[in-house]
Amino acid sequence: MASIFASKWFKRIRKVFLILFVAQLVYIILLKWIDPPITATQLSNWISGPGLKRDYVNFSEMSPNIRLAVMASEDQLFPDHNGFDVTSIKQALAEKGKKRARVRGASTISQQVAKNVFLWQGRSWIRKGLEVYFTFMIELVWGKKRILEVYLNVIEMGPGIFGIEAASQTYFKKPAKKLSRAEAAMIAGCLPNPKKIRVQPPSSYTLKRYPQIMTQMGFLEPVEEIQELLK
Repeated sequence: MASIFASKWFKRIRKVFLILFVAQLVYIILLKWIDPPITATQLSNWISGPGLKRDYVNFSEMSPNIRLAVMASEDQLFPDHNGFDVTSIKQALAEKGKKRARVRGASTISQQVAKNVFLWQGRSWIRKGLEVYFTFMIELVWGKKRILEVYLNVIEMGPGIFGIEAASQTYFKKPAKKLSRAEAAMIAGCLPNPKKIRVQPPSSYTLKRYPQIMTQMGFLEPVEEIQELLK
């Protein structure tokens, strides 16, 4: 009797997992063409944080300067990797074991999109495992241009400010399509900690960081794979 009961529950659980798996797969495919309705981070800010400012725009409505700036600042190997910067991951793990060493960040733009669109903030092994899965899937299904487009629409760029259009309007009173090179670099400079690093008026960190980003932009811009993402 107990074995029959257990078998029924096992079948029900398996059915639920199958439904959830199919549902998330369909959601991933749909997001290749439609914008995420809301993310966990956006919802948290809206309910109990500084609010929610966002305005999704198409890839063509984002200045090539901001596309270049975030790659220069956050993920210079973005066009080439499969979602994971293996070298940076190894360096981060090595530095984590050193006493009082500053731990290097290793998240790619693809990983940040996976985390922000599909998951919640946190550092648990379960969340990290899901991040790996979703990173792999969006690289497989979406492609680089769509990943970069979603990144620039959902990433937090100031307290309660999500996406480049909202950031551009808030900081520079202009659409994202018209951002200058310096303005794009200033916005990209806040990404390590957008709740604390000010874009306007610029914090001391921003004033120091954005010229460095502009220099890296100059190095990256001629690269053929980068050019494909600036068109």
